[in-house]
Amino acid sequence: MRSTGKDLRLSAEKILQVKGLRYRYPEGQEALRGVDLEILEGETLVIVGPNGAGKSTLLLCMAGLYPAEGTVLYRGEPLRGLQDPRRLEIGFLFQNPDDQLFSLTVFEDVAFGPRQMGLPEEEVARRVREALERVGLSGFEDRSPHHLSFGEKRRVALATVLSMQPRVLLLDEPTSNLDPRSRRRFVDLMRNLGQTKILATHDLEAAYEVADRVILFYQGRVVHQGPPQEVLFDRDLLERYGLELPFFVQFLEETGDARKDSPSRLSS
Repeated sequence: MRSTGKDLRLSAEKILQVKGLRYRYPEGQEALRGVDLEILEGETLVIVGPNGAGKSTLLLCMAGLYPAEGTVLYRGEPLRGLQDPRRLEIGFLFQNPDDQLFSLTVFEDVAFGPRQMGLPEEEVARRVREALERVGLSGFEDRSPHHLSFGEKRRVALATVLSMQPRVLLLDEPTSNLDPRSRRRFVDLMRNLGQTKILATHDLEAAYEVADRVILFYQGRVVHQGPPQEVLFDRDLLERYGLELPFFVQFLEETGDARKDSPSRLSS
């Protein structure tokens, strides 16, 4: 069931603030058009929108991976001026796990970040073990990441981020291209991670399951935001911006049981 108790864990602290964020692609197209956002510590924020809306670009700019105009503040300090280890408190999961996996073994991939932090090898091994356990891949240390299934690769990629113990996770399309079982496992994993999470996704069912707040992004702008049971049940709003009503909401409408005032988590 969808629990509103999760909201009680949200802090009043604004862990990330985005002010006037603008970005143009190299060919000149404007991707972000003055984005303003505030994210509370402990919040799970999900960004939805049609293809080409700029969702992934927004995440990359928030992580400091793209040079954008405007300001991104992390715990009140400009992200551009932050040095390690504060900057490493923001972790990024790319849409394609192969962009994050480059070593011969799972252990070496997950250990890479902690080693770059200068941690002793004993601590590195402990973090690798804990990260793999959290993503359900204990015992995979000696496996080749390139011989794993796509879903396993994505969980290893997440482990490479978790091993650095970030306070904020930015996840780009984390459920895309997963088979139903892998998708279910990943959604459950995201629900159980305690960090502040910002997801960009086309998966509106996953958005409903994990989000505290949903942002509707269109043509480089935030056009609407609110609780998932408000945004994702609004057919007119979604269709106005090129999205379809989630299948489970369509089903509830057909059965006469779609009620915004009594949201429930989708059954696993």
